[in-house]
Amino acid sequence: MPHGYAADKAKLLARLSRVEGQVRGVSRMVADDKYCIDVLTQVSAIKAALDQVSLLLLEDHVKGCVVASVREGSNDKVDELIDAVARFARA
Repeated sequence: MPHGYAADKAKLLARLSRVEGQVRGVSRMVADDKYCIDVLTQVSAIKAALDQVSLLLLEDHVKGCVVASVREGSNDKVDELIDAVARFARA
């Protein structure tokens, strides 16, 4: 059974690649002693980009894995989803 994000795998990998590049850029900024606020601005952009990745994964999980689990009569994936959302809410 493919993961719920299978249809968006290319989009997710592209976004994660951009995030990876942003993180490398922030590392260079720190190594080059760039201004604190400029570094913080880039860190904020990275967090926002990761939030978008998380939301896409969450949407795919709900529409794929959770729906399939409920159709099979199981609430295991619903409970798993609630736990995952709680972790994100604490972050």
